[in-house]
Amino acid sequence: MSQPVFLAVETGGTKIVWRIADASGVALDEGRFPTGRPEDAAEQLVAAVADREVAALGVASFGPVIADPASDDYGRMLPTPKPGWAGFNLARALSERLDAPYAVDTDVNAAARAEAALGAGRGARAVAYVTVGTGVGGGLVVDGRTLKGALHPEIGHLSVRRAPGDAQASACPFHDDCVEGLAAGPAVQARLAGRRLEAAPGVRGFVADYLGQLVAALVFAWAPDRIVFGGGVMSTPGLLAEVETAARRAVAGYGSAVVMGAAGYLVPAALEHAGLEGALLMARDVKRL
Repeated sequence: MSQPVFLAVETGGTKIVWRIADASGVALDEGRFPTGRPEDAAEQLVAAVADREVAALGVASFGPVIADPASDDYGRMLPTPKPGWAGFNLARALSERLDAPYAVDTDVNAAARAEAALGAGRGARAVAYVTVGTGVGGGLVVDGRTLKGALHPEIGHLSVRRAPGDAQASACPFHDDCVEGLAAGPAVQARLAGRRLEAAPGVRGFVADYLGQLVAALVFAWAPDRIVFGGGVMSTPGLLAEVETAARRAVAGYGSAVVMGAAGYLVPAALEHAGLEGALLMARDVKRL
């Protein structure tokens, strides 16, 4: 009889990725498919498992999602613009179909955990992970535990001060001056008007300024030992160094900002699929009651 396996799932705005691994973490199978309807996602994931016995599953979810294990609604999606997902509980649906316990966290919290354990955050006690792509999100892990409270961190919607001369309309439907609305992928593309970010120093300056202000906010609020940056926007050559310069300007040497004196405080992500790796770590930690 084959040994039970672990199922890791990461949900995103456009795609869902999954991996099946054995008890040692070795991948046995993996795949991806468009996000679509949540009921269809559940069916496809159950089909992917086939006749394997699942010991536990971990779901790294886009937000907002109820990530408190003590809640009766643990894993349920809160109102979201993604059609059909509001109120759906993918993890619970899979748990019932596969007869397996589950763990849920945000995709960015899961990525933070993976980078802390396996990637660019190794050796640091408190690791913040920031992704700058279609949106801006962030998670924090301290001693292997991610930050969750009444909800979960939504750092992309922190307000920032507009840089002088920036009259670009916010891409966020909720806020005129949040970091996501001014520096995430859609905002960057609107600013570029067909150019490439590495060839547009003025646009890059705005993006670095807002992300630097975000870093300052994280330094003052969370005081992490290290901040790991991921996401498509951050793949732009030289951008991370510009963000660090802007962050130092924003913190202005105050208080907990001394941590920024250490080399390698802002670092690029090391894992290609950090959210999925985090979901697998979550699954392997689940204890059947």
